[in-house]
Amino acid sequence: MNTNKPAVARRQFLRTSTGLAAGAAITAATPRFLTAAERARSIGANSRIRIAQIGCGSRGVGAHMSGIQKHAAATNIEVVAVADTWSQAREKAKARAKEWFGSDAKAFSSYRDVLAMKDVDAVMIASPDHLHTLHLEAAANAGKHIYVEKPLATEFDKLLKAYDAAKAAQGRGSIIQVGTQLRSLPGVAGARELVKSGILGKITRVDETRNAEKPYWYSYLGREVKESEVDWKEFLNDRKPRAFDARQYAAWYGYYEFCQGPVPQWGAHFLDLMHYVTDCGLPESCMCIGGVTYWKDENKFTTPDNVMATWMYPDGMVVTSSNNFGNSSGNLRKFFGDKGTLDVGNWNVPTYSAEGGPKRDGKIRGKQEVAPVERPDHFLNWLQCMRDNKTPHASIDAGYQHAVAVLMAVISYDTGRKTMYDRANRRITTA
Repeated sequence: MNTNKPAVARRQFLRTSTGLAAGAAITAATPRFLTAAERARSIGANSRIRIAQIGCGSRGVGAHMSGIQKHAAATNIEVVAVADTWSQAREKAKARAKEWFGSDAKAFSSYRDVLAMKDVDAVMIASPDHLHTLHLEAAANAGKHIYVEKPLATEFDKLLKAYDAAKAAQGRGSIIQVGTQLRSLPGVAGARELVKSGILGKITRVDETRNAEKPYWYSYLGREVKESEVDWKEFLNDRKPRAFDARQYAAWYGYYEFCQGPVPQWGAHFLDLMHYVTDCGLPESCMCIGGVTYWKDENKFTTPDNVMATWMYPDGMVVTSSNNFGNSSGNLRKFFGDKGTLDVGNWNVPTYSAEGGPKRDGKIRGKQEVAPVERPDHFLNWLQCMRDNKTPHASIDAGYQHAVAVLMAVISYDTGRKTMYDRANRRITTA
């Protein structure tokens, strides 16, 4: 049984497990969208791509903006607007836009102001987890190209609405990349080709254990956040209203209603990698247990520091994701076939061997490095796809796939029950 569960869990389960009818409604206030042909023409080979950053923390500035800055000259891009609920973060992002792109970027506390800008072609979303679907759906309805961070959703009903809006926008020409960047690594692409070759035989199990001595949210406690500098209501969005809490804002990763922990955070990367390498489809069922088992202190964090999730996929493949933030040993990331084993512990240089395969046939000799398949990095791929009107490496469908798996684990964790995914009706149910 899970320990130290937050009060929000039951409310969240009721909202996420019911599902929605396919095809979310679009309100009459939605602006006219460009057709696919118009969108493809809107960013020509010589036209500048104007990008806005929504969420300007370590991910937004340190990964997104720095990631596209490397390709700015080659791809003719600039950051023209930034949005963050903390004035210090958005001013830092504004300064980086000037330094890296030469832009006098506009700075806002709300994503709404960014999406209202007609001269913004694309947005990059790195807001807190509980806001991803809100920002994704709104950006899709505004007809923007989108790069959105994982996990894609924290609630299933919101996932369906955002996914449907994104698919509709994609049909009108929007290019949407989900921030599961491992599938853009040459080593991971090579691992996919290795598995497709059949040399490892039937994959029966895939395991990841990713541990640490301390939860990553503790590293954010040092941020000095003042109430006068924060749009607290904008940050909370639909969460229960409360007085400003500097600790909750600074270290939101550690509070379950804003971040559901390492399975959605780290596990989303692993699940997307596994989906890509094995081409296994959506999971059939899931069980997840854990809790705040070690780091109990004055911070009163509610995000689990010790958790394990197990999924059953079609054809009997079992997948596990495990995280312990009380001991850093035991890390692994392996694919087990009946002719050999693929080790992606180092996802830049995966290796494989015949180890453990009951049907090993002598085709694998010793420990071998996976042959890489060269690919553009994740940010460059998105920028190129906007020019070429092509589907990027991590499509919105790939994002939906990992989000379903993640939310099956979340709901199982919340309820202590086994979850199943109903593909025909797009529902997560419990046993």
